[in-house]
Amino acid sequence: MKKLFTYITLTIVIALAIFYMSTLFLKVEAGVTAPGFDAELIDGTAFKLSQLKGKYVLLDFWGSWCAPCRKENRQLVKLHERYEDELFIVTVALEKDSLTWKKIADIDGFSWKHQIVTYNNFVLLSPIARKYSVTEIPAKFLIDPQGKIVGELDFNQIDSLLTRVKGNTFRLLK
Repeated sequence: MKKLFTYITLTIVIALAIFYMSTLFLKVEAGVTAPGFDAELIDGTAFKLSQLKGKYVLLDFWGSWCAPCRKENRQLVKLHERYEDELFIVTVALEKDSLTWKKIADIDGFSWKHQIVTYNNFVLLSPIARKYSVTEIPAKFLIDPQGKIVGELDFNQIDSLLTRVKGNTFRLLK
C-alpha cells in the first residue's frame, strides 16, 4: 500500500511539473494575436474577446484571495477612471467556489462591465488562464486595437503608453 501511495504521489508531481513547464514554453508573447475566448460576464451577458477590437484591452487575472491582486486593484480602478475612452478593462477572477469575489470587487471599486469569474479547484487551470499561460497572479496583458498582445506590462508602462495614445502629459501613478 505504501508503494502504491508513493507511485501515485510521484505521478501527480511529475504531471504538475510537466504542466508548469509547458506553460512556461507556451507563454503568450508580444506581437502575437491575443488568444480569443468566449465567457459569460457577471451580468449573464455572453462575451467574446474579439468584440473589443478597436480599443486597447487590459486583460487582468486576479483572485479575491490574492493579497498582491488586492493591492493592485486600486491602480486598476485609477487606470479605468483615467482611460475610460481609450481602454477596455476585462477582469478574470480565478476563484475556487465562493462569492467572495463580488464583495471584494465592490469594495475595491470595480465598475466596468467586462468582469468574468471562473471557478476551478486549481484556479490556474481555468481555461482562460491556460490560454494565456498564466502561472501566477496578478497577471495583466495589454492588447492593442488590432488584437495583438503588446505585452505583460506594469501600471507605469501601461499609463505611459496610453498617455501617448490619449495625448495627455500628466501621469497617473505618482
